[in-house]
Amino acid sequence: MKLKHKIVFILAGVILIMDQITKVWIQNTIPLWESKTVIPGFFNLVHVLNKGAAFGFLADLEGNMQTYFFIGVTGLAVVLIFHLLRTVDRHDPYLFTALGLILGGALGNLIDRIRIGMVIDFLDIHIGGHHWPAFNVADMAISTGAILLLVSFYKKKRYASGSD
Repeated sequence: MKLKHKIVFILAGVILIMDQITKVWIQNTIPLWESKTVIPGFFNLVHVLNKGAAFGFLADLEGNMQTYFFIGVTGLAVVLIFHLLRTVDRHDPYLFTALGLILGGALGNLIDRIRIGMVIDFLDIHIGGHHWPAFNVADMAISTGAILLLVSFYKKKRYASGSD
């Protein structure tokens, strides 16, 4: 197995395990739809269910087709990640870190969708009454991975144009 594969699979495994452990902990600690203040006026732990994607995106769609849609999108993302792993030969730690984070996060939320039809979210950041949509470890990994993917593409473009 190539180093890039090891990096991606180990990182994805760590994210997946952290995501599932924290979700089980929340399920066993905080009743559904309740909240515990951690830092008053800024951060709560909550136990909510999200039918949408990261940070509640598309949560207002109706019906079971939404679950199937997100399972399909996750499957497509996993296929794309494996394709990139197979075809990209350049040494790019941003790219392979991004792929590991996205894969782990996608699989973490996929497990929830298959198991309960929704995703467990529990991190609630707010300032006063203005709340960011609740999220979880998988969402953080996917978002961070997306940013690193953009960095990787930017660096590749600069390198290809001779600006580096």
